[in-house]
Amino acid sequence: MGEKVVAGQFDLSDRNRYRDKLRRCLKGLERLLEEKRFDRPKNLMGLEIELNLVGSDGMPKMLNAQVLERIASRDFQTELAMFNLEVNIAPHRLGGRVFDRLAEELTTSLAYADRKAGEVDASIAMIGILPTLDRDDLVSSNLSDVDRYALLNDQIVAARGEDFSLDIDGVEHLVCTSKSIVPEAACTSVQLHLQVTPGRFADVWNAAQAASAAQIAVGANSPFLFGRELWRESRPPLFQQSTDTRPPELQAQGVRPRTWFGERWVTSAYDLFEENLRYYPALLPICDEEDPLDVLDAGGVPKLAELVLHNGTVYRWNRPVYDVADGVPHLRVENRVLPAGPTVTDVVANAVFYYGLVRALAEEPRPVWTRLPFEAAAANFDAACRHGIDARFTWPRRGRASGAAETDAVTLVRDELLPLAAAGLDSWGVEPADRDRYLGVIEERCRRRTNGARWQADTYHRAREEQGLDREAALAATTRRYCELMRLGEPVHTWPVGLPEPVPLG
Repeated sequence: MGEKVVAGQFDLSDRNRYRDKLRRCLKGLERLLEEKRFDRPKNLMGLEIELNLVGSDGMPKMLNAQVLERIASRDFQTELAMFNLEVNIAPHRLGGRVFDRLAEELTTSLAYADRKAGEVDASIAMIGILPTLDRDDLVSSNLSDVDRYALLNDQIVAARGEDFSLDIDGVEHLVCTSKSIVPEAACTSVQLHLQVTPGRFADVWNAAQAASAAQIAVGANSPFLFGRELWRESRPPLFQQSTDTRPPELQAQGVRPRTWFGERWVTSAYDLFEENLRYYPALLPICDEEDPLDVLDAGGVPKLAELVLHNGTVYRWNRPVYDVADGVPHLRVENRVLPAGPTVTDVVANAVFYYGLVRALAEEPRPVWTRLPFEAAAANFDAACRHGIDARFTWPRRGRASGAAETDAVTLVRDELLPLAAAGLDSWGVEPADRDRYLGVIEERCRRRTNGARWQADTYHRAREEQGLDREAALAATTRRYCELMRLGEPVHTWPVGLPEPVPLG
């Protein structure tokens, strides 16, 4: 959704023309695949992190335009709401000491952004959902001042035809409504990109789907919303419900949500793009002047602008991406399951685990998706979001035994998935020092059964029980302490639970 669009009204002819252009784009993609026009293997990865702006009191600050003006870097962009920013890291080739370099770049970029935010009495917070957000913060008036967000909101609201219902039943139960999609802005994530060849795309996407539950289990960092303790990773249900164009009647008919895990393993990238056209009506029927088939007939490379725009309004947790760089088309898998934070070290460790695990799973002689029903992978994802590090999964038995068995997430990650991730990183040519350091962070989370969500929840409860703080004060104090420890940079498994003892006066 990074494309610049101009707000306006659409009529029937716009939608008909857009639908026709989408079909021509899909045919163009099919021809590009048949003609093997895509980029050769480059082992390129990329990363984006969505961020929050907070004040010294831990409350959200609606200042992204002022902060971005001071940062003055194309690496930083707006996000949906005025308390959001996004940082984009340039693509890196997987191998060597790439993850140490990535950590250094992120640390430098975020420290610079934090200094600039300080000029308007704000600071940067990397956290899946800011615990201090209130319903009054997530209203249309706090949308970022960018046409595409206003237009997207208007179109989703029009398609829905009624208020959005939020109903998340976790440790506590949240039920409320919203007149806009702005509650989605509470969800700040890390997006991991991996460029793949068409021949490898299906294996990598299927592997990423299978790995998603483990990613969430060890990386959950979003236990609170609107003052309620919900799921350990509350972003997925919040994102789905706050962008849901289906009124209850369409939900009852089985119409698919625009935010979803999927329903089947795939055999090619084409499967996913074709599903997006078949299942989802256009939200932003904006047509480009280019005719993709004419461009192909002339020997050129089409932008497939309508397909790309439409794809950006279907929120798969592992999304297919078509792009053109230096006149050559390529495909990427965009992994969107992880929350932001808690620290740069944690973010990089999550990335290392993902890239290693996906490589290994994609290259197994008997791939996991041939031994695990897709429904079980989706149930694993749901369990991880609900229970985080304490989740239990269904997973194929090792060795010659057939079938699947239930196992707890910690045992699966520690005993089976971490060794696979290490082997995958070796296949990428990542230096053992990087491999061992960052996978060691994941291993320690498993050993201590902790992650960002566990630390937040435990610190909040201790603030209430031991220091007698009420709900709002405990959430604010937890957020301020989180931000202090985030800036110190030590990974979350080392963070002491609770608030620091007050210093006596005199």
